[in-house]
Amino acid sequence: MRNTRRIIAGATAGLILCAGAAVSARAGEPATVTYPASTQNIANPERGFYKHTETHYRADGSGYTPLSAQTLAGYREQGVTQVLRVFYLEKFASEPTLDQEYLDLVKADLDTAREAGVSVITRFAYAQGGDFPYSPPYGDAPLETVLAHIEQLEPVFHEYADVIPLVQQGFIGLWGEGYYTDHFAADPANPGVVTEADWRKRNAVVAALLAAVPDERMVAARTMFSKQQFTGTSQPLEEPFDGSDAARIGHHNDCFLASPDDFGTFLSNPLSLDQEYLEAETRYLPMGGETCAVNAPRSEWASASAEMARYHYSYLNRDYNTDVLDSWGADGLAETQRRLGYRFVATESTVTAKDDGSTQIWVGVRNDGWAAPYAERQARLVLTNGSTSHTVEFESDADVRTWAAGESVELTATVDGLPAGEYQVHLAIPAAQEAVADDPRFAIQLANEGTWDAQTGLNDLGQTVTVE
Repeated sequence: MRNTRRIIAGATAGLILCAGAAVSARAGEPATVTYPASTQNIANPERGFYKHTETHYRADGSGYTPLSAQTLAGYREQGVTQVLRVFYLEKFASEPTLDQEYLDLVKADLDTAREAGVSVITRFAYAQGGDFPYSPPYGDAPLETVLAHIEQLEPVFHEYADVIPLVQQGFIGLWGEGYYTDHFAADPANPGVVTEADWRKRNAVVAALLAAVPDERMVAARTMFSKQQFTGTSQPLEEPFDGSDAARIGHHNDCFLASPDDFGTFLSNPLSLDQEYLEAETRYLPMGGETCAVNAPRSEWASASAEMARYHYSYLNRDYNTDVLDSWGADGLAETQRRLGYRFVATESTVTAKDDGSTQIWVGVRNDGWAAPYAERQARLVLTNGSTSHTVEFESDADVRTWAAGESVELTATVDGLPAGEYQVHLAIPAAQEAVADDPRFAIQLANEGTWDAQTGLNDLGQTVTVE
């Protein structure tokens, strides 16, 4: 005869969770907890408003402004968990070798970000524009130099994969946006004309970046057409998360809402082809950027919010263009801050003791954000008993990249074989990278009242399981 442990579900059926509320139920009865949603901005990783930062390295070695730990800490206090860092490589536009002093400065910035609990969306470029109109020479680097620099940056991308969630394509043209370029258009004075030979060179840069960036991280293209040129198809991604090149190239738009085609971001004829493509792609791939010009009524809140939802925006520059952003009003900005990226709300959980001595735990979660997470993370249960803890895997749907915007998931796990004791039940969604897997600042917090433990990075489900 099987020697089973008696498992008692904790909490009162139908209980609405408040901080510290967990009441034992009669043995063998399902115990259900429902969770009130929070209305606050949640400072979760890899989502939300970002702050723009940039630094330079000129021919004489001047211009490098390190990231400030104090400034980054201030951003976190504002609920901002990420910066865009544009590294300008002016000194190296005609030099194939990045000197060690420069690489050490880049690594020091990333160390500072890691210590501050802030992610760094990363872009490298060689030049930025002055007053419009722009004219050649622009100051970017030829293909051979770009490829050499990417090769030297590969160890940095790997060492700091925990704080570099995304690498924007960069390198080509002013600001690294691929347009005003000395070397990747046949006639620099007419940069809108890109030949097949030019596309081969551009594609070589994308291929080098994909090879240099760790497999679990992505590259973001500036236009849909540039990705289509690389993949050879205008059909949107059909097999997400399979590690293919197509599944690792996301998008960014640095002139969001500025004109009908966002100043050359949408290039198809009709524009709806690119729009439909982007809508489909960003269900699984990162999307973000910044606004750059007032274009009423499209740049106003009603249209802007609808487009951020349609294109599954995960991140947006908080400081540019302020004329556009301010037109959304305080309520619009607050909603944008809450809904950029994912926003996971626990709705209900049920714990049921089984006749065979095991227990089943069911958790419902809804995504109220505009996007799913674009980086792989596995949700799991953590059962704690004093200083000891046990991890329990969900039977399915644990990859949070599949928790789509506006949809709900049902998570089920079976607990068996635990030592006798009383266990508190938590939902954990830690970072996948070992360097920060135990850092609660890189874990995902539920958008609920009274569930988050900022010291452990666990979400308390208000359920107890007693094994006798």
